[in-house]
Amino acid sequence: MKNSYESPFNSRYASEQMQAIFSPDMKFRTWRKLWIALAEAEQTLGLPISDEQIAQLKAYQDDINYDVAAREEALVRHDVMAHVHAYGEQCPLAKGIIHLGATSCYVGDNTDLIIMSEALKLVRAKLVAVIDQLSRFAEANKSLPTLGFTHFQPAQLVTVGKRATLWLSELVSDLEDLDYVLGSLRLLGSKGTTGTQASFMSLFDNDQDKVRQIDTLIAEKFGFSGIYPVSGQTYSRKVDTRVVNVLSGIAQTAHKFSNDIRLLQHLKEIEEPFEKSQIGSSAMAYKRNPMRSERMAALARYVIVNATNPALTAAEQWFERTLDDSANKRIAIPEAFLAVDAILMLMLNVSSGLVVYPAVIARHIRDELPFMATENIMMEAVKRGGDRQDLHEKIRQHSMAAGARVKMEGAANDLLERIATDPAFGLDKNELDQLLDANLYIGRSPDQVTEFIQDVIVPILNSRPADTGLVSAELKV
Repeated sequence: MKNSYESPFNSRYASEQMQAIFSPDMKFRTWRKLWIALAEAEQTLGLPISDEQIAQLKAYQDDINYDVAAREEALVRHDVMAHVHAYGEQCPLAKGIIHLGATSCYVGDNTDLIIMSEALKLVRAKLVAVIDQLSRFAEANKSLPTLGFTHFQPAQLVTVGKRATLWLSELVSDLEDLDYVLGSLRLLGSKGTTGTQASFMSLFDNDQDKVRQIDTLIAEKFGFSGIYPVSGQTYSRKVDTRVVNVLSGIAQTAHKFSNDIRLLQHLKEIEEPFEKSQIGSSAMAYKRNPMRSERMAALARYVIVNATNPALTAAEQWFERTLDDSANKRIAIPEAFLAVDAILMLMLNVSSGLVVYPAVIARHIRDELPFMATENIMMEAVKRGGDRQDLHEKIRQHSMAAGARVKMEGAANDLLERIATDPAFGLDKNELDQLLDANLYIGRSPDQVTEFIQDVIVPILNSRPADTGLVSAELKV
């Protein structure tokens, strides 16, 4: 057991894939790829950089001498220059051209953008997997009537599948936001100390065409469609805000989903998965606590609150660059991704193992449907010659009496028996029972589910199939 702090995201929550994206090794290997890309672009545009120098850089691209970098950083107190020295020690032929013309943000900011892009792709894969799983649940339960709730009070009937489309609809909105932001990400390129590319103008004897081409060549090597056309020393920190706002949106959706599942589990209508040997409570052995949904809510709140960090950082930047972003940014951005990664794994785990209890759902419907059916009962009685206004008053009186019996005595709802014995309605118990078919009160719910899945979900799954190699419904603890 370690005697120093370890982030729960590493030990309990986030996947190995997301941890790898934000690992130091990923960062420093990307720095070296960026230095190679810069050297290749400078060579292409005419600087005296040899094939041998580039070959040596590539030979040590992934063989990072971390011990040398640590030794150098202790001396120079500058992480980028420490790695420049360490790389140069391995590549003596190329030592003089590493980082040529660049500032620290060339590797720092471009790496951050590359890493966020990769992390968004992983989030997207898991988001699509959740959409896929929940759409299967919605389809399977599209015709199962259940009480709808407004203000958490019984309302008109919906179906279990129709309710699931509400969760799906918000996930689709999150996916649209994610795709837009991911598609708009650019690289910073090589902008220099204040964004003017003055150092590159000097290197290329004021040849603006060549200086412009450096950015394009570097962006192409990393699969980006372009670079941000203007910047200070850094890319605008508004980019971070936009990215984390997408993650916050996913967290909001997951939190709402977790709330609904926890409330449904309290009603004993639907439960999250509960493993055979799982313990719900250390004291109350009978309990089946919604641990997964509760953890989902807890992490979601963290992400929602954490979204304030990039917003404040963006607001606090001065002119072309300040450094009060760095310490905050290196915590806030990775942890937002790690938390959302954990949230989506929880959501996938829950949605792939939801347990529905139709008998309990039907009992709750029977308790409330007589009240909801009163308008249909009244209309049927009017067809048989009754007076609408007189019937309305009688239903009001019978409903109040039946409701009081339920609440005051804990007895069953006897509204139908009261109406069946009231000659003003002219309806017997069998006729009333026919008016209590729950399927008469679910509106277009089944068709809405079918249409939503066909029109919205199927195109998503066809164009962005879930990568099963990236997603898992298994939880660490």
